[in-house]
This record gives sequence, C-alpha cells and structure tokens, in this order.
Amino acid sequence: MPGLGNRSILRLLEVFGSAERVLAARLKELCETGMARDKPLHALAAKQFVRDPQTEWTYLKNKNFRLICIGDDDYPSNLVKIPDPPAVLFSSGALLPRDLVSIAVVGSRYASPAGLIFAERLSSDLAFSGLTVVSGLALGIDSAAHRGALKAQGRTLAVLGCGLDVNYPSLNVDLRQQIARTGALLTEFLPGAPPSSGNFPSRNRIISGLSLGVVVVEAAERSGSLITARFALEQGREVFAVPGIAQSMRSKGAHRLIKQGAKLVECAEDVLEEIRPLIRPAQSSLSPSAKALAGVEKPHSHEETISSSPFIEASYSPEERVLLRTVDKVPKHIDEIAQEANMAVQHTAAILLELELRGLVSQLPGKYFISGL
Repeated sequence: MPGLGNRSILRLLEVFGSAERVLAARLKELCETGMARDKPLHALAAKQFVRDPQTEWTYLKNKNFRLICIGDDDYPSNLVKIPDPPAVLFSSGALLPRDLVSIAVVGSRYASPAGLIFAERLSSDLAFSGLTVVSGLALGIDSAAHRGALKAQGRTLAVLGCGLDVNYPSLNVDLRQQIARTGALLTEFLPGAPPSSGNFPSRNRIISGLSLGVVVVEAAERSGSLITARFALEQGREVFAVPGIAQSMRSKGAHRLIKQGAKLVECAEDVLEEIRPLIRPAQSSLSPSAKALAGVEKPHSHEETISSSPFIEASYSPEERVLLRTVDKVPKHIDEIAQEANMAVQHTAAILLELELRGLVSQLPGKYFISGL
C-alpha cells in the first residue's frame, strides 16, 4: 500500500487490534486514527492494493515462506520491545523459542583474514555454548559468523535487506540455503524487493533487536556495523567490540566503541559472562505457548521433572531427560557428563545450556555442572 510505512501500519494495528479489522475499517474510522496523511487511508479503504493479496499469499505458500505478524505467538519477543518493531516478518526456515537467547556478530564486508578467522571461531564457540548467532548474510564478517555457527551445528539467523526470493549477495547462495535448512532467513521486505541502500539500516535494527547483544568484530569509522551498535544501545542491548591492530582502518570503529564503553571481547567467554544475567529477564517476555514449548517454567522437584507428570515428561526431549538424570548435586565436568550420557561433548554443551536457561542445571567455573533442582 503506497504511503503506508512500518510506523503507520503499527499505528493502525494498535488502534484496530488486528490486520483483519484494519482491512474491514471504513474510511471514517481510518481517518479518526489521527494519522496525518489521508491519501494512503483513502487507498486502504478503497482496497487499492499495489499487489493482489491473494496472489501474494499463494506465492508465499508455494515458496514455503512464512508471514509472521506482530502479535503472533511465534513473533520474536525480543523484537516487540524495540521502539520500531517490524509489523511483519517474512521467514524461510523456522524460528524456535531458544532463539530468544541470541547474540549478533557483525562487521566489515572487507574484513582482514585474521578478522574472518576470529569471527568464525567466536561464532562457533557461541553456537557451541547454545546461543543463536544473528547476522546479516553480507560478505565478510557476517558470512564468517554464519559459517562458524553452522560448523558448530548450532543455530543462526540471517536478516536480509531485500526480499527472501532475491539472491543477494549472489556469492552466498549456498550459505543462505544452509541457514534456511537449520535456522532461518528473515526480512521485513516484500518478496522481490531489491537490496537498496536504504534497506540496510532498517535491517540492522532487526539484527540488534533480535539479540541480547551485538559484537562488532571489524569496522571502519563509517561502517554499517556501527549503525547496528547504535541501534543496540538505543534498544538497551549490550555492545561488544573486538580490538584490532592500532593503526588499521578496519579497527577504527571497534576501537571507538571500546573507548565509549563497549565490552572488549577476546573470546566467547567475555560475551557469555555479560549476557548470563540477561537470560532470565528475556525469557519472561515469552508468550505462554512459547514458554510451554521452551520449557521455561521451573518444575518443583527432580522427580516431577522426569517421571511423575505425563505433561512435564512430554516437555523434555529424551536427551534432556538423560542429562537431568546424569547431573546431580555433586559437580561433574562436562566430559564426564557426556561420557555417562553417551553423547558428543558438543551436543551435550548445547543441551546443558538449554537446561541452564530453564534453571534446571547450574554451570560452575571450569565447565562443571550441578543440578539446579
């Protein structure tokens, strides 16, 4: 609909409560919303759409794309809190409740070899620890971040500055397919929307909004990554930066962030120690159905968790139940837990983080774990 931007759509949804009621509203009701521009409202009342809604809906279904509206149970709860959340998201892949605990890793498209290696390793370690890695699918640091998460067999979300069906950047066609299979591609732009320069700041606010914090690996003084960091600050997110060579132009932006108070990052643990206190408050924003799916609510006892209630029993996967039985009040190292559970250490770490987020286990220094029940 020409002239109706994201903020106008949010205002209409706030007034009428749903998209269906907006579409059913009469012109008089639309004009009473207090919106300054009435031409788009006349077009909306007359159903003068640029694209036929039924044709668009059929296209989305044929492409296996999903439309997620603000207010839907599976709309990312982190995004609801930002000043200008996208009214709609288009997705390819699946969003999961565990994606609530996400960290963004961003940086220069023209990164140094050392920067690419660091971004990939950092993202791999974060994903190995159970966090979802968010980035923008651009060449350079963004691509390295996604690859690192995939190599750790973890979750990663790519936020695009174009339509889902637009292959941009073209060199990342294989990477985007991998992300769609194991994570999700997200955008607020309609199918077919080209990657215009004005789209990327809007994309950046979603990257930071989805995350508990943003890590800037390499950035020049005018890098788009600094826009993401600025959005993170405005949204109340943590900002991290990786130091580089003192005289390198690629390090200027990250060094400026550190001088302004960003947390200096040398390894994944630097990020993890900052966001652990944020996990519980973030989980409180989950919808009731998402809480049930994620198993956030803490059970009353160990016996109730794994045996006495069929509902609670169904809330945990077989692997989670195995680990709940393996971890007890005596601290155990993750290697010992993995061996007793007959699981790979990497997979055990991811499940243990899930259980830690629910308050079912606690991590001690040195990768030791005890029961939280």
